[in-house]
Amino acid sequence: MTVNGEAVDYRLDSQTPLLWALRDASNLTGTKYGCDSRDCGACTVIVDGRAVTSCSVPLASLEGARVTTIEGLSPDGSHPVQQAWLAEQVTMCGYCEPGFIMAIAAMLEAGASSGDDAAGALTNICRCGAYPRIRSAITRASATMAAARQQASQDERMPKQQFSPASAVESQKPSQ
Repeated sequence: MTVNGEAVDYRLDSQTPLLWALRDASNLTGTKYGCDSRDCGACTVIVDGRAVTSCSVPLASLEGARVTTIEGLSPDGSHPVQQAWLAEQVTMCGYCEPGFIMAIAAMLEAGASSGDDAAGALTNICRCGAYPRIRSAITRASATMAAARQQASQDERMPKQQFSPASAVESQKPSQ
């Protein structure tokens, strides 16, 4: 398994939930413990592109899996969901924040549209009731990610110009 791009071999009981391996063995404490029953989403991480509640996933089921935690989503906080979260001032107590951000990132990366339908698909719980701000953050992040995908698509279609220092020098020579 890889965690945030680094190979990891946990020497723990194979039935240990991923949550505890991340928190206790890897010291990745951004993934929160909330309910231990898959109900709150505080422990959400991305496994092979899908949001999963890490409290319910035993290590035995993760051989060869790619795991991304909040610490690995974007170490500098530049992921569009993280930026939208800040811009919409979603944070209240902050406990649900990592799980929501990971769930939203996975959902939007999978191509979900923004809006109430997307927000309604999330099973994460915010006990502070920041849902209107969370919906706004989803809309903002979705728009940012859609614009980035569109730009990348346009860049792929544009012909690549060949540049060589010699041709630049030739074009600057005065005509005789």
